[in-house]
Amino acid sequence: MKIRIKKGDTVIVLSGDDKGKVGKVKEVLRAKGKVIVEGVNIVKKAMRPSKVGGQSGLVEKENPIHVSKVALYDGKSGKPTRIRMGVSKDGRKVRVGVKTQTVFD
Repeated sequence: MKIRIKKGDTVIVLSGDDKGKVGKVKEVLRAKGKVIVEGVNIVKKAMRPSKVGGQSGLVEKENPIHVSKVALYDGKSGKPTRIRMGVSKDGRKVRVGVKTQTVFD
């Protein structure tokens, strides 16, 4: 599966309970086809205390969300955008927004 979203990108959630939320990508799980986004898909997990003295009790954390449920967020238009690959003036491959021609690299 080709994933054109990278760590640090700003994305918007397209479907699910968190539809419409905007956040930064913390991690991309390419093998599973999922991404972890800040403030999206938060779950509470019961943690036991560890011997070293780690955090215990109910801990909130972000769960991965499938990459098909997020799209790159275009700051110019304030809407989600599809991405295509293009070539910059200096010859590098870059990601380009389809409608506004915004370069995302």
